Amino acid sequence: MDDERLDERVAALTLERKVRLLTGASMFTLRGDDDAGLEPMAFSDGPTGVRGLHFTDGPLTGLFPNATLLASSWRTETAEEVGRLLAEEAERQQIHVVLGPTVNLHRTPLGGRLFEAYSEDPLLTGHLAAAYVTGMQARGIGACPKHLVANEAETDRHTVDSVVDDRTLRELYLLPFEIAVEDSDPWTLMAAYNDVNGIAATEQTTVNNEILKGEWGWRGLLMSDWFATKSAGPAANGGLDLVMPGPLGPWGPALVAAVESGEVDETVIDDHLRRLLLLAERVGALDAPRGWRTDLPEPTDDVRREQLTRLAAQGMTVLANDGVLPLAREASVALVGRLALETTCMGGGSASVRAPHQVSVADGLAAAMDGVTVVDGVAVRARARAGDFSMHVRLYGASGALISDTVSGEAKVAVGMPEQELAEPVARLVLSATVPGGAMRVGVLGVGSATVTIGGASYDVKLASESDDIGGDFLRPPGWQTDVVLDGPSELVADITVGALSRFGLVAEPTPPGDDAAIAAAVAAARAAEVTVVVVGLTEEQETEAFDKSTLALPGRQDELVSAVAAAARRTVVVVNAATPVLMPWRDEVDAIVWAGLPGQEGGHAVAAALLGDIEPAGRLVTSFPAADGESPAWDVVPTDGRLTYDEGVYVGYRGYAARRAAPPAYWFGEGLGYGEWSYGEVTLAGSVVSVEVTNTSTRDSREVVQVYLQPDPSEGDDQPVRLVGWSTVDVFAGSTHTVDVTIDARAMRTWDDGAWRPLTSGRLLVARGLGDIRGEVAL
Repeated sequence: MDDERLDERVAALTLERKVRLLTGASMFTLRGDDDAGLEPMAFSDGPTGVRGLHFTDGPLTGLFPNATLLASSWRTETAEEVGRLLAEEAERQQIHVVLGPTVNLHRTPLGGRLFEAYSEDPLLTGHLAAAYVTGMQARGIGACPKHLVANEAETDRHTVDSVVDDRTLRELYLLPFEIAVEDSDPWTLMAAYNDVNGIAATEQTTVNNEILKGEWGWRGLLMSDWFATKSAGPAANGGLDLVMPGPLGPWGPALVAAVESGEVDETVIDDHLRRLLLLAERVGALDAPRGWRTDLPEPTDDVRREQLTRLAAQGMTVLANDGVLPLAREASVALVGRLALETTCMGGGSASVRAPHQVSVADGLAAAMDGVTVVDGVAVRARARAGDFSMHVRLYGASGALISDTVSGEAKVAVGMPEQELAEPVARLVLSATVPGGAMRVGVLGVGSATVTIGGASYDVKLASESDDIGGDFLRPPGWQTDVVLDGPSELVADITVGALSRFGLVAEPTPPGDDAAIAAAVAAARAAEVTVVVVGLTEEQETEAFDKSTLALPGRQDELVSAVAAAARRTVVVVNAATPVLMPWRDEVDAIVWAGLPGQEGGHAVAAALLGDIEPAGRLVTSFPAADGESPAWDVVPTDGRLTYDEGVYVGYRGYAARRAAPPAYWFGEGLGYGEWSYGEVTLAGSVVSVEVTNTSTRDSREVVQVYLQPDPSEGDDQPVRLVGWSTVDVFAGSTHTVDVTIDARAMRTWDDGAWRPLTSGRLLVARGLGDIRGEVAL
């Protein structure tokens, strides 16, 4: 639709009706308007799956590998395929806009939400984001790159002031958004919670109006993160187009009054509404309801399961291998570790979905080969977590009346959501479920006072808030648990007086062995097997929205477990089930290490395929792994006096390591072995294309990622770090040679200097497998 027709629709509405449309109708929906021809629209969280309109007990949906694992393929084709598949998941649930991808950078490895974001490098992140957006929007579903901007940590995320100089902001943190806007034209973007240099991201005239909508010429809709908008007039004037969620918020009558007082010109409101109508046209919500496809794969269909297995396995990264991998199918294998049995397939927070299943490594490897002995490991969790079962949910209002009586397909329930439309606010809830007999760990989650009864015993529990974050207790609710021995199946009941907005749930699982017994059993199994595979890693306690990490050390006694097994085993393979860097003090004690990310619903099948070589784990790291806590160019996530200062400037990740701003990393950005071996020929440069012959000298077909970095000449300035300027992936048959061409992206070959871009024209182009393995160079 042309601008003139959009203007006619805007002009037909009163100021009050215009403003009403600029705040959501509920947590994840927008209002329609018959006079404007506007149909209601639905949004959904979506970094690792399209959850739909409900935080709990929603429809089953596909659980995808997490962003860092997908990014580790370094393939834009993979990102585009993921966009297409997520669009199918959205269309199956009649969702118009998926809230992703997350394109904030891995500034510090302590960031709790890094699992949602692609990498520490802006060029890699930007190209992957653009491909994801292209794939999704080609299917008529809107994408929403987020969170604009400088939103790289979770601590005090609603109030923190990210202090970033203009050059660093332009060259690093805005660049992925710039690439996505320029290359794929996303139909929406999301403004972040934080302030940037003292101004709220939702009020950033410079970023939102002057750069995004002005300099970049973007015509899309800028929405707030949920509950991020802090004002009426300043946010409206600062470029924000839509406040989420609804139906309440800081706009409404306050924004109408701001227009009537002259603080906000009505043409500003008209521009916001015009962008909303353009979005509606693009997603099929203008003039008539969209026709939704009904022939799409279910998340349990074989085609979807194959896709998710392949996507996960291809991104897994071999960090060490003395020849034990791929595993021989006939080998006897001891599989050890709590995360082998309870594999972490997704992170916590708004990226979580209700998956149809989550295949553990134990189930996946046992299905793929004979001779697997599975042994539990040490504890990896410090907190209670909701069980994997359905429960009866009864909600009571302040009057004492029963206002809802349902059965939830999950052992958790959200309370206080706008779309619940209950007769009165919930004051009390009673959760109940039947749990098996034997030694059980039982408990309750939420904020409030609870009486828990099980097996004739009763416990009075106080569940205090653990977070100042507006959504912290909701995304990671506090909990209580205890160990009991039950004679047989018993009813677990939690009668809870609500203390605050939270998610509530029941805990019930078999009591795990003690750590000493687990280590002893693992050592015994390792001695009896030809190969021992130990699965270690993190859980959603560390990889989660709203909370950052304080250490990169593996939780519990996992390091001790690995060392004990390695000392006893003939061969030891460690699978790291984590999305982000962890410390590996045992890395010289083992024979192979595979970084497996958070691999999604088919995780166990993907790990098995990677270990056996059915699918090559040809990933390359997207984040540098520090050798110790504190040894990275940027570390702190805790603000000082409300300010988080990006003191490292442009020296983030590998840039800082290369400039010796920190001790060398344990593993470099871009590092990874796959199952091939490679020799490189002479490097040549023609225009903006770097060419090099690569030979797969191994006996296996393999995939290589040829990376090109610019090392600027000192004449360009003494503060110009090395940076990735291009890469290419190539599949090469065993023993074959292939000429690889890498096109240099001009957007990485420049620096922000005195308020304008200046091209970098002198230096060396390094051809590498990560900066720890440089294979050739050519003068620029």
